[in-house]
Amino acid sequence: MNTSLLILLGLKKLWSAGSGTMLCESEARSTLADPVPMAYLSVDAQGSSEVSLDDITINSSAGTVEVCSMKPADDPKTERSQMNKTGLASSSRPASNVWTTQQDGEVKLRMDEEGMGSEAPKTVHEVFQEAVSKYSDYYALASKKNGQWVKLTYKMYYDKCWKAAKSFLKLGLERFHGVCILGFNSPEWFIADIGAIFAGGLAVGIYTTNSPEACHYVAENCSANILVVENHTQLQKILEIEHKLPHMKAIIQYGEELKEKRPNLYSWREFLDLGEDIPDSQLREIIESQKPNQCCTLIYTSGTTGQPKGVMLSHDNLTWTSIAAGRSLMLLEATEKQELVVSYLPLSHVAAQMIDIWLPVTFGGQVFFAQPDALKGTLVDTLREVRPTAFLGVPRVWEKIEEKMKSVGAKSSTLRRKVASWAKGVGLQTNLKWMNGHSEVPMNFRLARQLVYKKVRKAIGLDRCTKCFTGAAPISRETLEFFLSLNIPVFELYGMSESSGPHTVSIPQAFRLTSCGKEMAGCRTLIHKPDADGIGEICFAGRHIFMGYLNMEEKTKEAIDKDGWLHSGDLGKCDKDGFIYITGRIKELIITAGGENVPPVPIEDAVKEACPIISNAMLVGDKAKFLAMLLTLKCIINTESGEPGDDLTAEAIEYCQKLGSKATKVSEIISSKDKAVYAAIQAAVSEVNKRAVSNAQKIQKWVVLEKDFSVGGGELGPTMKLKRPVVAQKYKDLIDEFYADANTPTTTENALRQ
Repeated sequence: MNTSLLILLGLKKLWSAGSGTMLCESEARSTLADPVPMAYLSVDAQGSSEVSLDDITINSSAGTVEVCSMKPADDPKTERSQMNKTGLASSSRPASNVWTTQQDGEVKLRMDEEGMGSEAPKTVHEVFQEAVSKYSDYYALASKKNGQWVKLTYKMYYDKCWKAAKSFLKLGLERFHGVCILGFNSPEWFIADIGAIFAGGLAVGIYTTNSPEACHYVAENCSANILVVENHTQLQKILEIEHKLPHMKAIIQYGEELKEKRPNLYSWREFLDLGEDIPDSQLREIIESQKPNQCCTLIYTSGTTGQPKGVMLSHDNLTWTSIAAGRSLMLLEATEKQELVVSYLPLSHVAAQMIDIWLPVTFGGQVFFAQPDALKGTLVDTLREVRPTAFLGVPRVWEKIEEKMKSVGAKSSTLRRKVASWAKGVGLQTNLKWMNGHSEVPMNFRLARQLVYKKVRKAIGLDRCTKCFTGAAPISRETLEFFLSLNIPVFELYGMSESSGPHTVSIPQAFRLTSCGKEMAGCRTLIHKPDADGIGEICFAGRHIFMGYLNMEEKTKEAIDKDGWLHSGDLGKCDKDGFIYITGRIKELIITAGGENVPPVPIEDAVKEACPIISNAMLVGDKAKFLAMLLTLKCIINTESGEPGDDLTAEAIEYCQKLGSKATKVSEIISSKDKAVYAAIQAAVSEVNKRAVSNAQKIQKWVVLEKDFSVGGGELGPTMKLKRPVVAQKYKDLIDEFYADANTPTTTENALRQ
């Protein structure tokens, strides 16, 4: 999962053949066959760049993908860079592959001859230097201290990153070793990240919800020299594992004062002062030795299917993707109009890094930091105060806002509810017409805008937000239509860690409901092995494709095929207008005992839409004779712990009352097998079954779980994505019960037995 802010490009140019091409498989294979020149950008000691024909793949035409030989890397001993006396890496030979698994490895860059893919490669430092020259006195970062916003300009931001880099060197940070950052979003997080890159290390985010063991896995895997933690709680995790981290040299704590003194433990203030005696020339020499095709950041996948993989992102991955995404999203430079964003999503996730760190640096945006309890209820307060111009919400965030708005609406007077209902009908129809190319603004829409839409936007802090985005997980059509009806179009983005974040984007002039948009300028898409409906695996190519998985050669070769395509693992199709639709994940496909492939997400979304009391739904039935479903109900979340409670939400209670049920708690519904609620769930399941394409895709049994899914419970990942293997293991006994009976009851019998 994102956003940025550059030169406005005309839509015709944005989606022209020169900026991105959708290929069928036969075209792709033929275009990947011919050899082309290679070039590599090197930087001399004075900082000037020159291109030599060795290390960059250049496409022979803008509409094709050319990838050099995909042979496995040679002996790691010869592939690894040699370290000179100053500790700087000097490559023993030009990069020969588009992928590597060595942390100090180099890759060929996938250049185009023209268009977006031909932009000159840059390091992170070069892009930051450009930002300082263009936006020096513009505000860059804003954080709340004692109720007041404290702001840093771009010049101040850069100076702090420079100081942090020198302090990292003082602590003994080695080239291509990790600096792990464990904490909530803050200026210190950004400064540690960029300072680590300046100093020649690898910036590595760790999820704040990680256990000590999970922290150890990441820190050990990236050979971390330094760990940066937010507070005493996170510090304790690291102290528990530090004896198992042979490369670790220091710990820095930034969010609160130290509660204990120990060797090699520093407060943030102490840390920034450490590097005062490191000469600027020493840091400058390291910066000038950096190349765009070297690794600077590791993003660890959330590990929903096995151990997390370290996704290696190069300087060029970050700097090129941010400018490509910004242009595709038509974001503005600060010199024209400064974009404002709120930072709250986990920075260990690529979507948050792209929208919060790299896009703002590229376009001069201003980042406001939300409170640590943002996802527990305070996010809307920050949105109302900041009034961002661009906002990325994962689907669960949009769903929570939707639920809250419906809850408030339910308490309104009859007249207000009627006006709101009328306005939503007008809003949905008008926006759908606009989506399909119509441009007229009906009089009733103008009236509804004054009476309803403007007030709603102001109430949730999005009154000047022209770019509302969603990504990182599937979102339901119901939620998209809800916001569209209030004149808040939510634009879907799609990508993955391995594509440095975005691959497709949606914009006001080019979006379709349930589509994740069109590929970014300079990117290419392949539908691999499409079926009769045009559905196949979505594959990517472009300069946003990652370097490889750290120390995982086999996994890397599974992800990047011999022709250089990144295999996403997602199933999808492309329509005649170039809009891409995701239909499911290959690994999520349920293959029944009868051999039928069933994508679970559309069925789950349909059940949730048909029964508004349902919070989460998970379809099961892999290798089984029929499908069954686990359901949870909408309940109030504890704002402190993030744990789902037993009390139903106001919306759920209102729904129960309409059914004739007096239930106010989840436990009441389950313990009494509440007839009204269970009948409503069964009616919803039956309605969804009527639309099933075959009997094999019908839900035969279901059960309501006592507790909703959550991050703390392990069922949801940091971006609220469902972790199916975890849920399947956690509720294994319940799932086994579905299939314990030899005779399968019908869904009607099932309702009576619940």
